[in-house]
Amino acid sequence: MQEHFDALEIRATQLREAELMAALPAQVAHAKQHSAAYAALLKDIDPATVTDRAALAGLPVLRKSELQAMQQAARASAAAAAVAGGDVFGGFSAIGFGPDMPRVFASPGPIYEPEGTARDYWRVARALYAAGFRRGELIHNSFSYHFTPAGSIMETGAHAVGCSVFPGGTGQTEQQVNAMQELQPAGYVGTPSFLKIIVEKAAELGVALPSVTKALFSGEAYPPSLRDWFAARGITGYQCYATADVGLIAYETSAREGLVLDENVIVEIVRPGTGDPVAPGEVGEVVVTALNRSYPLIRFGTGDLSAVLPGQCPTGRTNTRIRGWLGRADQTTKIRGMFVHAKQVDEIVKRFPEVRRARLVVSGEMANDVMQLRVEAAEAPQLAARIAEAIRDVTKLRGDVCFVEPGSLPNDGKVIEDARSYQ
Repeated sequence: MQEHFDALEIRATQLREAELMAALPAQVAHAKQHSAAYAALLKDIDPATVTDRAALAGLPVLRKSELQAMQQAARASAAAAAVAGGDVFGGFSAIGFGPDMPRVFASPGPIYEPEGTARDYWRVARALYAAGFRRGELIHNSFSYHFTPAGSIMETGAHAVGCSVFPGGTGQTEQQVNAMQELQPAGYVGTPSFLKIIVEKAAELGVALPSVTKALFSGEAYPPSLRDWFAARGITGYQCYATADVGLIAYETSAREGLVLDENVIVEIVRPGTGDPVAPGEVGEVVVTALNRSYPLIRFGTGDLSAVLPGQCPTGRTNTRIRGWLGRADQTTKIRGMFVHAKQVDEIVKRFPEVRRARLVVSGEMANDVMQLRVEAAEAPQLAARIAEAIRDVTKLRGDVCFVEPGSLPNDGKVIEDARSYQ
């Protein structure tokens, strides 16, 4: 049985990088030409110069909160001007309502996402194939089919693999069991928790589900304990990492060593609150540039933390691997009535070349907040005083400075640690 979805997965690393970087200037140019938002955001950028990762890192990061704000502003402007069907996507979509956009979805916020007509628009076929799904099989899809795109994300990927889909959606557990018993699907896609509920309900009803031997999960954590629970019941489950904004980002393979990046995204790991790439292996925010002509999001900050794994996947796939979801990057914290952001910590650190890394730790109880900036640098009284002054200047709050050994701060992506007691 062919192990790889296509030859892209096993191409030489250098070839992949060269082809992605060759596609990058055209994608930036397309975004500027067909997206009003990027025409403004990148007005001073010559797409022809964005030919490598260093140049890409010079472009602004678009974070979900900013996308939401720009969409809301565009909708408010359209409403004020009494324009029917104004730009609900904030100027980021390169396509409009009609045959080029068969569906529109909404994520919490709300943030609206267009779905284009490209085959396997969300690019999930690759993850389904890695999870063992093959042409001619039936897949039970228990992702939601309303509002959010999760159901469509999996269905369009399944069709690209050559599978039929039962649109089970969520809820109605007993009916889900009955459908599985009668249709005998080869596997399941959805959240792991809902499949666990279905399997437990089937056991309660005395119904066997022998056909369901594989699953592709997303939307929730999939710890080893749950993987073992399914394995004990004859189900081999894999996970994939996808968002409603950029589609598939990475997927698990039979090696069970991290997640392999999709072939049509350029992924960077940046320091939270900034657009600066971190060193390989360091935890940071996942920033994605998807080569999507319909919705050309460039340097989209997912808000998720992860890190690059060294080496290649034992399955022969040569793309970069990441560790998976390691938490959220938005570490905004309220201290003494003032909001402090990760980007402010970064602004402080950048003022001092002597400082390698830093971590703002907030402790205390209730209104008695204590703020301490721990910095990896050689201890020096004058440096401490200058850093303390920068803390006051940037955050408008007083904070202590503590010097720690280089490399001693945890590699967990945290720039701000809230260690206060809330009891």
